[in-house]
Formats: sequence, C-alpha cells, structure tokens
Amino acid sequence: MERTLLLLFLACLSWGQKVEEIQDYASDLDLFPFDFPDSTGARVARQTNVLQRLEIKPHITEFTVKSTIISRYAFTSVSCTILNRASESREAVFQLQLPSSAFISNFTIIVGEQVYPSRMIAKEKRHGGNKKKNQKTETAENAESDMDIFRVATKLPGKDKAIFLLTYEELLQRRLGFYEYVVSVRPQQLVGKLFVEVNLLEQSGIKHLEVAPLRKAGNGDKGSQSPPVATKIDQTRTTAKIVFKPSIVQQASIDRKGILGDFIIRYDVNREPSVGDVQAMNGFFVHYFAPKDLTPVPKNVVFVIDNSASMLGLKIKQTKDALFTILGDLRNEDHFNIVGFSSRIKVWQQDRLVLATPNNIKDAKKFIHLMSTSGGTNMNGGIQTGAKVLTDFIAKNVNSPKSISLIIFITDGRPTIGETNSSKIVANTKEVNKGQFCLYSIGIGKDVDFKLLERLSVENCGVLWKIPEEEDASLLLKGFYDQIGTPVLSDIEIGYSKRRAAYTTQNVYANYFNGSEIVIAGKLLNTSSSDLHVQVSARTSDKTVLLETDVPVSKNGDILHKEITSAEEGIQENGNYIERLWGYLTIKELLKTRMKSNSVKKREALTDQAKNLSVAYHFLTPVTTLKLEQDMNVQDPLTDISHNPSDESFRELPPVLQEQSRATGSSSKTRKKMKVSISKTSVDGDPHFVVDFPLSNITVCFNIDGEPDDILRLVSDNKHSGVTVNGKLIGAPAPVNGHKKQRTYFSALTILVTKPVRAYIEATPSRVILDSKDRLVLPCDKTATVESQGLLITLNANSNITVTIQDTISFVILFHQYKNPAPFQRNHLGFYIANSKGLSANTHGLLGQFLYTSVKIATSPTSTSSMLSQPDQEEQYLQAHNETASAMLKVKGHVIPVMKKQRKINNGKEQVDCWFVKNNAARLIDGEYKDYLVSHPFDSETPAWLTNELNETVMDSAK
Repeated sequence: MERTLLLLFLACLSWGQKVEEIQDYASDLDLFPFDFPDSTGARVARQTNVLQRLEIKPHITEFTVKSTIISRYAFTSVSCTILNRASESREAVFQLQLPSSAFISNFTIIVGEQVYPSRMIAKEKRHGGNKKKNQKTETAENAESDMDIFRVATKLPGKDKAIFLLTYEELLQRRLGFYEYVVSVRPQQLVGKLFVEVNLLEQSGIKHLEVAPLRKAGNGDKGSQSPPVATKIDQTRTTAKIVFKPSIVQQASIDRKGILGDFIIRYDVNREPSVGDVQAMNGFFVHYFAPKDLTPVPKNVVFVIDNSASMLGLKIKQTKDALFTILGDLRNEDHFNIVGFSSRIKVWQQDRLVLATPNNIKDAKKFIHLMSTSGGTNMNGGIQTGAKVLTDFIAKNVNSPKSISLIIFITDGRPTIGETNSSKIVANTKEVNKGQFCLYSIGIGKDVDFKLLERLSVENCGVLWKIPEEEDASLLLKGFYDQIGTPVLSDIEIGYSKRRAAYTTQNVYANYFNGSEIVIAGKLLNTSSSDLHVQVSARTSDKTVLLETDVPVSKNGDILHKEITSAEEGIQENGNYIERLWGYLTIKELLKTRMKSNSVKKREALTDQAKNLSVAYHFLTPVTTLKLEQDMNVQDPLTDISHNPSDESFRELPPVLQEQSRATGSSSKTRKKMKVSISKTSVDGDPHFVVDFPLSNITVCFNIDGEPDDILRLVSDNKHSGVTVNGKLIGAPAPVNGHKKQRTYFSALTILVTKPVRAYIEATPSRVILDSKDRLVLPCDKTATVESQGLLITLNANSNITVTIQDTISFVILFHQYKNPAPFQRNHLGFYIANSKGLSANTHGLLGQFLYTSVKIATSPTSTSSMLSQPDQEEQYLQAHNETASAMLKVKGHVIPVMKKQRKINNGKEQVDCWFVKNNAARLIDGEYKDYLVSHPFDSETPAWLTNELNETVMDSAK
C-alpha cells in the first residue's frame, strides 16, 4: 500500500503538479488520512509512515449550488462544506463570486452541529470617522464584470467541519433576446462532490434553451460552443432541469486549480403580441413587456472617447477596433459624430451630426485610426462638447421623424484637468441635457471613477458598464453597443387601473431596445373588481401606439387563466416570488432615486424606506448589514455600495466578513447520533391521518381528500399555548387504474409560535426556515441543532426535523424525497405529534382536536346497539352510506361505522392496526373539510365557528 501511494505521489510530481495540489486531490478522494512529505525528503524512523504527516489546511469536501428560476426571478442557494483534518484549529475560508445585481437573503455557518444564523439589520448612519475598507482577494478572476466577491473566514476546530450556506436572489435581465443566468463555480481546488442544479419554470413556455461553455476571465465565450462536460438537460414545454456534476478527473481536465469558471444558462420564452405577460399571486403582480418584430427607430449617437495618455497601448487599440465594428453596424438613417478628449477636445464633424453613409463611415474610421493618446483627462469638456453638438442637432430637426438620441462615453480614468469636481460635472451634464438624450458610460480598467460614471448614467437615463483590464475591451464594447444599437420604441408609459393597483415600480421609460424587457411590479388592491386594466403607450418613429386590455384577476390576487399549478415544486418552495420580486425592484428603485436626489432630507427619507424594506425581506443592500449571532463579530460593509437596477456591470464589492467563531469543544465524529421518537398521531402520505387514543388503547385512521394549494389547519392552540400548525397541499395525478382522481401531499408545514416570543418554522422537503429574532435557512441535507428563545430545532440530514417548544411540545417532520419519482409521486412531508403535554385541552385542528378525546369501539351487534343513543338516525346514516354496523366507533357523541385496517408510518418502519373511518372523516371531525381551510400559511386565528363549538363543549361538560 505504501509503495502504491509513493508511486502515485511521484507520478503526480512528474505531471508538474505542486505538492499542495496533489494533497488536495488525494484528500478529496479520501485516498490519504495523512499529508504528503516535504520535498526535503527527511529521513524518518522505520516504524513511522513512509509519508510523514505535516500541517495541512482545511479543504472543501462538498460544493453544491441549487437554483430555482420562476418567471425570470432566481433563488440560488450555495452550500460549501470544509473539513479540517488536522488536530489543531485552522482558518477555513469560503469565497464566492455572485452577480452584482443580486441581493444576499441569508447566510449561515454551521460548525460541527452548532449553528450560527445571520440577522439583517439596518445600517446606522455614520457620523464622521474612517470608513472601513472591504478586503478583496487578489486574483485575476475577481475583476470580472457583473460579479462581486463574498468572502468569509472562520477558525475551524481540529477534526471538525464547517458548512457555509449562502442564499441570494436576482431578477434575470433580458439582453439581445435572451435571459442569462450565471453561477460562479470556482472552489479553487478539486472537490470530491461538486454539483450544480438549476430548475427553470416559465409559465408561457420555454422558446430557447442553451448551456454555454464555461466562461473565465479573458476568454469570453471563445472556443467550444458545446455545454461543459457532465452537463445534463431535461426539458418540457414550461420547465427545464439542468445538472452539472463533474467528477474530480473532469474538473482537473478543465482547471487543475479548481477555478472552473462561470456556468451559464441562456433562454427565452414564448410571447403573445399584446400588452405583455402579467402574472399575479397573493396580492402582488408583475408585468413583463417585451414587444417583438418592431421597426427600428433612427438614432442620433455621439461617441465621446478618452484619448488621454492613460489610454496608451492596448486600451486605445481595442477601443478603436470596437468602434470600427460599431460604425459598420450603423443604419443608413442613423446620424452620428465622434469627439475625442484629452487635454484638447477634437471633434470629427464640427457643429453637426451626419448620416451613416458608406463615405461618412469610411471618413470616421480614418479619424479614429489617426487618433493619438497624450495629455490629461478633460472629462467635463469632452461631455459638454458632445452634448452641445447633439442638442443643437436635435433643436434643428425638431420637426423630423421621431429619433432616439444617445451619447456613448468611453474612459479609463478620472478627471484631471478642466472641471474635476464630480458633482459639478454631473450638474453641468444635466443642465445641457434637459432630458433630450441618454448617456451610456463605459469604464475600462480599475482606475476609473466609477461612482462619477454611475451618477452620470443614472441621472441621464443611461447605464454604466465596466470592462475589467484583463478582458478583451473590443469584444465587450461591441457587446454593450449591441444592447442599445436597435431602439424600437420611445416615451414608453405603462399604467394600471388606480382602484386595482398601487405601489407600482418604475413605469415610465425613455427608450426600449430590441431584445430587452421592461419589468414592472406592484400591489393589487382588494376590491370587488375581478380585472386589472393595463394600458401601454409608446412612440415609434412615425406614430404613437396605444395598447389596452383587461387581465382577469381573482380577489386574492391570482391570475385566473394562468393559475400556477401546485404540481410544480419550485412554486411551492418559493411561492411568494412575485412579492419578493416587488420588494427587490422597489429597493433598487429607492436606492436609484436616492442617488439622483440633491435634497438631504429626501435622501434620508428614501434611505429609511429602503432600510425598512431590506430588513423586511431580509436583503443585504447598501443600507443593511449582516450580523452573525453567537458572538461572531461582523465587519460593517461600505456605505457607498451601489445597487441600481440600471447598473448592469459595476458594483463595489459587498461586505467582506471576517468571522472568528468559537470552538465547539468537540469534533463532529465524537457527537452522538440524534435519535427521534415517532408517535402514532400523525398525518403522512396522501394524506393519511392516524390518531392514537392511549387511554382507550385504540388507534383510528382516516383520509382527507383535499385540493392542491389548500392550506389546512392541523393544530390550533394559539390562545393558550400559542402554537399553531398549518400544512399546504401539493397535487399529483393518481396512479393508473386507481380509485382516486388525484393525489395530494403536504409540500410545506408551518409551525407558528406566539409565546413567549413570536417565531415561525417553515419546512419543505428541501429546506427549513426559522424566523424569530434571527432568520435561519437550512437545507435538509445537513445535520444541525439550533436553540433560540425556547425553541429547539434538531435537523437530521435527509431524514427529519424535530421541533421542541418550551420542553413540553414536540413535533417531528419527516422528509420524503424521491430520486426518480413516478408521475404520481411528489417530494412531501409527514407530520407527527411526539409530545403534546404543553397543548391545552382546547386544542383543535384536524389532528389537535383528538388529543384529549376519549373513544369507544364495539364490534358485536349487542354492544353496537347499546352505543346507539338515537338508533333511527344512526341506522338512516348507515343505510345512506351502505355501511354495516359490525364495528362502531363512539366519539364526541357520534357513532361512526369503522373497519379494520393497517397503516404504515415512519417511512414504513412501523405498521399500525387502526379503525378506519370513511367518507373524508365525516362525523369524526368537527365541522366539514372547508372549516379547516386557512387563507395563508401564517394564519393563526381561531375561526368563529370553532370558538362557538368549543364554548358549547365546555357548557356540555359542565352539565
């Protein structure tokens, strides 16, 4: 064995790999319980291992990304497990690139089985002092556009592991006709278990879907155009599942250092020629507007180009190359001009714009070719000159057909001569513009004043793009221009009936470019109207277009003709996605408006609004910060992080968290395995209810045939113990030749607690959310224990979760997950009452009503007759349901026919003999099925009918 290991070690060295790389590779494969020797080859004692143990760093054993995209809104969860094989504590580092447009919504660290949740808190206003600088990892990969870095470090005890859980959300932008979803796969080492899964759901249908080659800094999409190795795509009309699962060997073939690159999915959806796609759910709506097949509107464009000394070399060469291509793409009806600025301002065509004729384009290319670099950067002069040329042209052609005016501003630095004050440059630009054109800024390299460029763009209806220094500027410049090269509409205004919609996000846009999309979200007002009136007005080159329609919306805010079916588990997991999308867009809009405001009072008001929404939706934004509990000190983030929806490329880095967690004192290997006590009183499967009556030594079972999306009250004791349990149903087709039309299962369970403090636990087959003082999101494939304010949550990976409340109430939730489900199977949950001592005698609900109830059973005719207090009525009931009275159950004054059955519980590990009640538990349960329906998962109110019935029960007992 030792010889085999040594030969492998020498072979790896011959391949040119470093000792550290070989060590990580072998550790991931679990080939070595020890480390490679130092290259000094020190002689060791005969009785020791041939390979001497040396100090090792923690390494990643698992890196998984699971994403759900629902109607362009993406939820991404990243889990990274790091193992410290050394006996001493070591620093474990988790680092991830994430889209700069995304908001982090949860971060949690699990060390061993100790959970450190995060809490989103509003950032306090700074009063002077030095701002803390964020720390940036010095790698070329970090400078890629559209990406930020999230980094956290913690002390990891010896022989223990840490799990880092990060969740973020984003709205996918449509560019050049496609939505693009990007996941960074850069664990920076080869990983034993590396897994990316993306689930896509688009109600209107998926028109195009592709997985691009892995993208790394500097390579764009060059090379092979086929998907990465180990990629699997399953697609239907409205859904798709994409899995990327490379082995270590396949990872090594891509990059031996584990920097695989960006995993990219591009897709588009089907569209109807109308006002767009309107979707609504739970009182919120979102409107996607992306018209197609429109005639381009002529454009007036001025290119303002930095040719100062700092642009010397590759920057100016690549800029010229891009402009040569862009000029060739101008249409015959377009007008253009070119302004170069350094210490001097040079204009290609003085005081005018010219048509994009072949001769003019040829002459313009010559002007660009002869452009040389020298001097300083008169940024204000260049913009003012270009703006005056453009506005003069607009004024002279006011009666011409409608056109769209743009300035494309390219620079690699900051103002050094002329006007250098950023605020004055912005004010000067707004003064000369007066809403006549949009300014698009492009910053090249790392020495750009991006804050200035962002303000210039945002305040002049434009966008800022960033080109990292190591990227091919000519390729990216052309790509940026293509996004705005084909305007098709201007002066777009989208309105909704005021009595039905409120708090809508931005609904007025200067321009619409072919291949993009306008997204508007809002709240629906609960009125008697069943329609949402939508009106879209816009201008083409020669006329005004007006589109109107009424979209049917139900009273609870769901689209009637496009109701999202509960068969889609992604909807069940993220059922409030439209509301979160509204929150996401509203926060972005508030921050954008704050940036444009010159009033201190208004800026403070906007900041407060953004803070409140960010905390409410648990978003990490420029006005909030993450706080990890359990004495983990978090470094405050920078205050000037820009998160604008219009800024598609650059954000300053999000907060870098340097965490020093407490050692747990014991390794995960020495901890005892958690044991779970399962009771008979439960609901599981399709859904099968089992109720145990220990005092009577009787077990009763029944089925409830519910409807998908119904939310059922299982336990109700809010007034006394403060506990309520609700369950949401998911539908599935029935098995072939089965007696049922459909199956239903519980896809989500919510446990609400109001005493001593308010909290809720929401469980699905894939994750558990605890929201009390802190918000904690745990994937179900992890083992963890959380204790918070009288709540104890014990999670066994891929098995179950036990929730203990005040040590007197315990519920167990089982996870049922299928690797290859049949058509009638769905991932679902089982609910078991393990300890009900803390629940009061007034507890109700489909399960709770039986906790303090006694029953009797009679199987002989004599004993059956003696149980009938009203024989005629009971006989009529039996005849109506074709039942026999061979076995009768007496409960709550009712006598109910039952039959002997067996039920399997606890994942089939136990078999229970029970008396089965037919007909949807009629006469066994109080009231009817509809009486147990609640409006939403967090409803804890006791219904009036139940209050009256409980009062009558108390009065009867008193008699």
